Amino acid sequence: MSPTEVTVHVNRGSADALEPASTALETDGSFRLLLAGHESPAHVHCRLHGDLERIASLDGTNYYVEPDSVTAVPIAVDTDAIEQPVDGRLEVLTGYGSESVTIDVTVVPGPPDVDIDESLAEPARSEPEPTVFEQAVGRITAVRGVETGTLAVLALGVVALTIATLTTASIGSPIATAGLGSVVAGVVVALVLLLR
Repeated sequence: MSPTEVTVHVNRGSADALEPASTALETDGSFRLLLAGHESPAHVHCRLHGDLERIASLDGTNYYVEPDSVTAVPIAVDTDAIEQPVDGRLEVLTGYGSESVTIDVTVVPGPPDVDIDESLAEPARSEPEPTVFEQAVGRITAVRGVETGTLAVLALGVVALTIATLTTASIGSPIATAGLGSVVAGVVVALVLLLR
Protein backbone atom coordinates (compact mmCIF):
# COMPACT_ATOMS: atom_id res chain seq x y z
CA MET A 1 0.00 0.00 0.00
CA SER A 2 1.08 3.56 -0.63
CA PRO A 3 1.13 6.34 1.99
CA THR A 4 -2.46 6.97 3.05
CA GLU A 5 -4.43 10.09 3.89
CA VAL A 6 -7.82 10.69 5.44
CA THR A 7 -9.60 14.06 5.27
CA VAL A 8 -11.90 15.71 7.80
CA HIS A 9 -13.71 18.92 6.77
CA VAL A 10 -13.82 21.51 9.55
CA ASN A 11 -16.59 24.15 9.79
CA ARG A 12 -18.11 23.37 6.42
CA GLY A 13 -21.65 24.74 6.45
CA SER A 14 -21.73 25.67 10.15
CA ALA A 15 -19.48 26.45 13.10
CA ASP A 16 -18.01 23.54 15.04
CA ALA A 17 -18.97 21.11 12.27
CA LEU A 18 -16.77 18.08 11.48
CA GLU A 19 -17.35 15.97 8.39
CA PRO A 20 -15.04 13.07 7.58
CA ALA A 21 -14.53 12.16 3.93
CA SER A 22 -14.32 8.54 5.11
CA THR A 23 -15.14 6.80 8.39
CA ALA A 24 -12.67 3.93 7.94
CA LEU A 25 -9.04 3.62 6.93
CA GLU A 26 -6.76 0.64 6.31
CA THR A 27 -3.01 1.19 6.09
CA ASP A 28 0.27 -0.70 6.31
CA GLY A 29 2.28 2.25 7.59
CA SER A 30 2.21 5.85 8.71
CA PHE A 31 -0.57 8.08 7.40
CA ARG A 32 -1.79 11.68 7.48
CA LEU A 33 -4.96 13.28 8.74
CA LEU A 34 -5.84 16.29 6.58
CA LEU A 35 -7.92 18.93 8.36
CA ALA A 36 -9.59 20.97 5.59
CA GLY A 37 -10.67 24.36 6.93
CA HIS A 38 -13.77 26.10 5.53
CA GLU A 39 -15.80 29.20 6.62
CA SER A 40 -14.23 30.01 10.00
CA PRO A 41 -11.06 29.11 11.92
CA ALA A 42 -11.19 26.34 14.50
CA HIS A 43 -9.21 24.61 17.20
CA VAL A 44 -9.16 20.84 16.63
CA HIS A 45 -8.07 18.17 19.06
CA CYS A 46 -6.95 14.71 17.88
CA ARG A 47 -6.40 11.49 19.84
CA LEU A 48 -5.92 7.77 19.32
CA HIS A 49 -7.91 4.98 20.96
CA GLY A 50 -7.76 1.20 21.25
CA ASP A 51 -4.80 -0.90 20.18
CA LEU A 52 -3.88 1.82 17.70
CA GLU A 53 -2.59 3.82 20.66
CA ARG A 54 0.23 1.32 21.34
CA ILE A 55 1.67 1.33 17.80
CA ALA A 56 0.88 4.87 16.58
CA SER A 57 1.67 8.38 17.76
CA LEU A 58 0.74 11.96 16.95
CA ASP A 59 3.27 14.82 16.85
CA GLY A 60 0.78 16.95 18.76
CA THR A 61 -2.85 16.80 19.82
CA ASN A 62 -4.11 20.37 19.30
CA TYR A 63 -4.21 22.08 15.89
CA TYR A 64 -5.38 25.45 14.68
CA VAL A 65 -7.14 25.20 11.32
CA GLU A 66 -7.31 28.33 9.16
CA PRO A 67 -10.26 28.92 6.80
CA ASP A 68 -9.69 27.68 3.21
CA SER A 69 -6.47 25.89 4.14
CA VAL A 70 -5.42 22.33 4.90
CA THR A 71 -3.54 21.36 8.04
CA ALA A 72 -1.70 18.05 7.78
CA VAL A 73 -1.42 15.94 10.92
CA PRO A 74 1.21 13.17 10.53
CA ILE A 75 0.46 9.96 12.37
CA ALA A 76 3.51 7.71 12.77
CA VAL A 77 2.80 3.98 12.85
CA ASP A 78 5.33 1.32 13.92
CA THR A 79 4.36 -1.71 11.81
CA ASP A 80 7.51 -3.57 12.89
CA ALA A 81 5.82 -4.15 16.25
CA ILE A 82 2.88 -6.10 14.77
CA GLU A 83 2.42 -9.49 13.13
CA GLN A 84 -1.34 -9.31 12.57
CA PRO A 85 -3.86 -6.50 11.93
CA VAL A 86 -4.40 -3.96 14.71
CA ASP A 87 -7.68 -2.06 15.05
CA GLY A 88 -8.24 1.28 16.72
CA ARG A 89 -9.84 4.67 16.30
CA LEU A 90 -8.74 8.18 15.47
CA GLU A 91 -10.98 10.74 17.16
CA VAL A 92 -11.19 14.35 15.97
CA LEU A 93 -12.91 16.91 18.26
CA THR A 94 -13.75 20.62 18.00
CA GLY A 95 -15.89 23.16 19.88
CA TYR A 96 -14.22 22.17 23.17
CA GLY A 97 -15.40 18.60 22.70
CA SER A 98 -18.99 19.45 21.73
CA GLU A 99 -18.52 18.00 18.24
CA SER A 100 -16.47 14.88 17.39
CA VAL A 101 -16.04 12.29 14.67
CA THR A 102 -14.37 8.90 14.85
CA ILE A 103 -12.47 7.18 12.06
CA ASP A 104 -11.92 3.43 12.39
CA VAL A 105 -8.29 2.58 11.59
CA THR A 106 -6.93 -0.87 10.78
CA VAL A 107 -3.17 -1.26 10.53
CA VAL A 108 -2.01 -4.36 8.69
CA PRO A 109 1.56 -5.67 8.84
CA GLY A 110 3.70 -4.32 6.02
CA PRO A 111 5.66 -6.50 3.66
CA PRO A 112 8.55 -8.29 5.36
CA ASP A 113 11.95 -6.63 5.23
CA VAL A 114 14.28 -8.22 2.74
CA ASP A 115 17.96 -8.46 3.59
CA ILE A 116 19.94 -7.53 0.54
CA ASP A 117 23.31 -9.16 0.21
CA GLU A 118 26.07 -6.80 -0.95
CA SER A 119 26.95 -9.25 -3.72
CA LEU A 120 23.67 -8.31 -5.45
CA ALA A 121 25.14 -4.90 -6.19
CA GLU A 122 27.89 -6.45 -8.28
CA PRO A 123 27.15 -7.23 -11.91
CA ALA A 124 26.72 -10.88 -12.72
CA ARG A 125 29.72 -12.38 -14.42
CA SER A 126 29.03 -15.08 -16.90
CA GLU A 127 31.69 -17.37 -18.23
CA PRO A 128 32.47 -16.66 -21.88
CA GLU A 129 31.58 -19.32 -24.38
CA PRO A 130 34.60 -21.52 -25.18
CA THR A 131 36.12 -21.06 -28.61
CA VAL A 132 36.16 -23.84 -31.18
CA PHE A 133 39.84 -24.45 -30.38
CA GLU A 134 39.11 -24.67 -26.62
CA GLN A 135 36.25 -27.09 -27.29
CA ALA A 136 38.52 -29.28 -29.44
CA VAL A 137 41.27 -29.30 -26.78
CA GLY A 138 38.66 -30.17 -24.17
CA ARG A 139 37.42 -33.13 -26.21
CA ILE A 140 40.94 -34.43 -26.84
CA THR A 141 41.94 -34.21 -23.19
CA ALA A 142 38.70 -35.86 -22.09
CA VAL A 143 38.99 -38.78 -24.50
CA ARG A 144 42.71 -39.50 -24.23
CA GLY A 145 43.41 -38.30 -20.70
CA VAL A 146 46.12 -35.92 -21.99
CA GLU A 147 46.72 -32.78 -19.94
CA THR A 148 46.34 -29.39 -21.59
CA GLY A 149 49.96 -28.52 -20.73
CA THR A 150 51.10 -31.51 -22.75
CA LEU A 151 48.96 -30.41 -25.66
CA ALA A 152 50.42 -26.90 -25.45
CA VAL A 153 53.98 -28.25 -25.61
CA LEU A 154 52.98 -30.48 -28.53
CA ALA A 155 51.45 -27.51 -30.38
CA LEU A 156 54.58 -25.44 -29.72
CA GLY A 157 56.72 -28.30 -31.06
CA VAL A 158 54.62 -28.46 -34.24
CA VAL A 159 55.03 -24.70 -34.72
CA ALA A 160 58.81 -24.96 -34.14
CA LEU A 161 59.09 -27.84 -36.62
CA THR A 162 57.07 -25.93 -39.22
CA ILE A 163 59.26 -22.84 -38.90
CA ALA A 164 62.48 -24.89 -38.98
CA THR A 165 61.30 -26.83 -42.06
CA LEU A 166 60.31 -23.68 -43.94
CA THR A 167 63.59 -21.98 -43.03
CA THR A 168 65.65 -24.99 -44.16
CA ALA A 169 63.69 -25.23 -47.43
CA SER A 170 64.11 -21.54 -48.22
CA ILE A 171 67.80 -21.27 -47.27
CA GLY A 172 68.96 -24.74 -48.34
CA SER A 173 72.30 -24.64 -46.51
CA PRO A 174 73.84 -27.46 -44.42
CA ILE A 175 73.73 -25.25 -41.30
CA ALA A 176 69.93 -24.77 -41.71
CA THR A 177 69.54 -28.56 -42.12
CA ALA A 178 71.54 -29.11 -38.91
CA GLY A 179 69.28 -26.58 -37.15
CA LEU A 180 66.22 -28.49 -38.36
CA GLY A 181 67.71 -31.69 -36.96
CA SER A 182 68.26 -29.98 -33.58
CA VAL A 183 64.66 -28.77 -33.48
CA VAL A 184 63.33 -32.27 -34.35
CA ALA A 185 65.52 -33.84 -31.64
CA GLY A 186 64.34 -31.26 -29.06
CA VAL A 187 60.65 -31.86 -29.86
CA VAL A 188 61.09 -35.65 -29.66
CA VAL A 189 62.90 -35.41 -26.29
CA ALA A 190 60.18 -33.08 -24.95
CA LEU A 191 57.44 -35.50 -26.04
CA VAL A 192 59.21 -38.48 -24.49
CA LEU A 193 59.59 -36.63 -21.19
CA LEU A 194 55.97 -35.46 -21.18
CA LEU A 195 54.39 -38.79 -22.06
CA ARG A 196 56.29 -40.87 -19.50
